[in-house]
Amino acid sequence: MNNIEQDNLLWWVTQFIWNEAAILDAREYETWLDLWQPEGLYIIPIEEAENYAEVLNLCYDDDKMRRDRIKRFQEGFSISSAPPATTVRTVSRFVIDSVDDDTVVVSCAQHLVEDKFGRQRLWAANVRYTLTTTDSSFMLQKKVVRLLNSDGVLNSFSYLF
Repeated sequence: MNNIEQDNLLWWVTQFIWNEAAILDAREYETWLDLWQPEGLYIIPIEEAENYAEVLNLCYDDDKMRRDRIKRFQEGFSISSAPPATTVRTVSRFVIDSVDDDTVVVSCAQHLVEDKFGRQRLWAANVRYTLTTTDSSFMLQKKVVRLLNSDGVLNSFSYLF
């Protein structure tokens, strides 16, 4: 891949991830679910691992678990979602890690500001996306959100990272 093709791919990937951040900030969860491949995994690990399925994670969601989590948010049955927090995400430092056939792996940094009960908290994470290309955009195959303090004291979250 030449530099022009690499820059063009980075631009499209960046647009996709920025759009995902806007969807999550707007709590448009059904739209967010549509970004996923059914076999995709949404993971928030406690520690770095070769195989996240074999270790304890804050979140290890397949399609059913993503839908169940969102249902709890929307129906208010989760104590952490009543009331829901307002969030603003900043996503930056995009790096394409690999490109293979229809798959693009990209890493970036994310800052998420949460506002709830008149208090703001800041979360920082390194995020790695595995995206599958489609005719017009991408679909999420895997999203791994590595919070900087994932092994420390964490509060309940009323949103997705």
